[in-house]
Amino acid sequence: MPVAPRSRASFLGLLPLPERQAVARALRTETVGGLVLLAAAVLALVWANSPLSGVYEQIRDFHFGIPALGLDLSVGHWTSDGLLTVFFLVAGIELKRELVVGELRTPATAALPVIAAVCGMAVPAALYATTVSIGGGSLEGWAVPMATDIAFALAVLAVLSTHLPSALRAFLLTLAVVDDLGAIIVIAVFFTSDLNPYALAGAFAGLVLFYVLQRQRVTGWWWYVPLGIVIWALMYNGGVHATVAGVAMGLILRTRRDKGEKASPAERTGHLLHPFSAGIAVPLFALFAAGVGISATALGAVFTSPEPLGVVVALVAGKTLGIFAGTYFAARFTRAQLNPDLAWADVFGLAALAGIGFTVALLIGELAFPGSEVGEHVKAAVLIASLAAALLAAVLLRLRNRVYRRLYEAENLDEDADGIPDIYQQSTPASGADRRDGTPT
Repeated sequence: MPVAPRSRASFLGLLPLPERQAVARALRTETVGGLVLLAAAVLALVWANSPLSGVYEQIRDFHFGIPALGLDLSVGHWTSDGLLTVFFLVAGIELKRELVVGELRTPATAALPVIAAVCGMAVPAALYATTVSIGGGSLEGWAVPMATDIAFALAVLAVLSTHLPSALRAFLLTLAVVDDLGAIIVIAVFFTSDLNPYALAGAFAGLVLFYVLQRQRVTGWWWYVPLGIVIWALMYNGGVHATVAGVAMGLILRTRRDKGEKASPAERTGHLLHPFSAGIAVPLFALFAAGVGISATALGAVFTSPEPLGVVVALVAGKTLGIFAGTYFAARFTRAQLNPDLAWADVFGLAALAGIGFTVALLIGELAFPGSEVGEHVKAAVLIASLAAALLAAVLLRLRNRVYRRLYEAENLDEDADGIPDIYQQSTPASGADRRDGTPT
């Protein structure tokens, strides 16, 4: 008896209900945080180019801390090395969730977004290297255009009132999570200085203790907060960027619930810290990182100097081409097929939106060109490129918004008012999710 060919999985089809609910919670916070981030970036630009620019610089460069512990930092460094650690802790938790229960939990489901994200990092880095090599510039900033800023991207969608279906938003979130992992690896490997093996050994011992406490089901913030601060301080003094400590702790936190638990430690920590990260930590970093002088000379340097020009080309063109090509070839040579309600133009618009590389791009720019004029021009380039990517994506996605609105309304229709969208209760929905919990067959 001949064996029937296995059906192809629908890429960007209907998400299982539990996954959709988790994505919706994460994106809701990111969207609000993105709007605050957008406001902070605008405030930074206005302040840095106003008659009060001297006050801005004094506040940003004001030092405080505990010199005896090697922690005498400026306000700007406290936001990038301290507050951004919370952002990377939340990123680590989200990455762990994706690896354990999300889109990255199996090779089959992870292949397409991972390939797309890797291409979306490799192509921009290659375009940057090509541009600066032709112009005789520095290759130090090759990693600047690698990461997507999910909060800023979602803020753009909120401003546009674009009704993207949940699968497209989830794909964007997964891309950003993998991008963040790539950025974390780059920061840890390529942006270390004067390693202190004793401090790093202490940080590693602290992480081992953190792991043991988790596995022994020890609860209580009074154990973890002091330990986390010690790990962060040791990591900073060890010469590795301190945000790596946040990622490591996020990956260690237990994601699966024990019997009788309403939420796992990772869920509780993420729920508590996500609003602080999105609404305070990242906007404060943007406030003191995005304040660059905008003048005719500075704008001219963005398009005439090889390093900033490379960033603009890599973010706008490299991200778009890399993610689209990676997605197309992954779908072409795997069993995934595009949702028939969507077109490749939708993927292209989403790829363009991923060219918004604000937060992590600014951070890596500071690390690659510390305290230099080139670094200021690279910051300006990140802002200009992110704006250009947002405008390009806005045009592409608005052209398809009628389709998104129809899919969005179908996904959220709940005529019996039982709190579960009707599409998850159909006997044979087109997506293949045929049970009440939305679990695929």
